[in-house]
Amino acid sequence: MARETIYVVQAFSAGRGGHAKAEPPIACKTEASALRTAERLVSSKAGVVAFSSSGDPDMGDYDDEPKVLFRHGALPPAFD
Repeated sequence: MARETIYVVQAFSAGRGGHAKAEPPIACKTEASALRTAERLVSSKAGVVAFSSSGDPDMGDYDDEPKVLFRHGALPPAFD
């Protein structure tokens, strides 16, 4: 079972009623790349979070709790 770590940046725009609306996630190759991408999006998005998760891609089995690397702005309660 080969484990790998994935890095994802999730941006949110302001939706109806002030709720955060998720935009398409951005996959990054490294933690540094995810952090740079997240920081770049801060000025144009209501909220941004970067996180990593480790697991076995062949089995589709990833950590239950991703590791949050960066958070900024209005985010859904799941990222509190």
